[in-house]
Amino acid sequence: MDGRKDKAFPVSWDQFHRDARALAWRLSGQGAWQAVVTITRGGLVPAAVVARELGIRVIETVCVASYDYDRQGPLSVLKAISPEIVALGKGVLVIDDLVDTGRTAKLVREMVPLAHFAAIYAKPMGRPMVDTFITEVSQDTWIYFPWDMGLAFQPPINQSAPVA
Repeated sequence: MDGRKDKAFPVSWDQFHRDARALAWRLSGQGAWQAVVTITRGGLVPAAVVARELGIRVIETVCVASYDYDRQGPLSVLKAISPEIVALGKGVLVIDDLVDTGRTAKLVREMVPLAHFAAIYAKPMGRPMVDTFITEVSQDTWIYFPWDMGLAFQPPINQSAPVA
């Protein structure tokens, strides 16, 4: 995604928590998960919820920088996954908040090829890179996550609508 798009999808803390629990519910029974790998930073919150719900105690991070607030740029691995976690193979569950273009997921999938990839939200370009997701949004939608927002007025979708 290159800059903010016209379509906005604001997500509240309540909605995000419900979606993260829905992801955990969908993942329960799909594997014998031994560890969660969270793609930071966006994957930290859903990974904590999923790990709690599924009783997973081993949580690892992979730190990949690709966004500069509102623009996707070149990928940079800031911290790789430990060899002990990679060795768990199919017992690894990779969690992220969003799969957008799929570039980050592809890079992480190369690090842990046998892992199961899950995200809360998926866009069409990135959708083939995840095994499980909750909500699909259009490629031109910008998701405003709760940690990126404060309480503020949201203008109506139809800007020409009269304000009451």
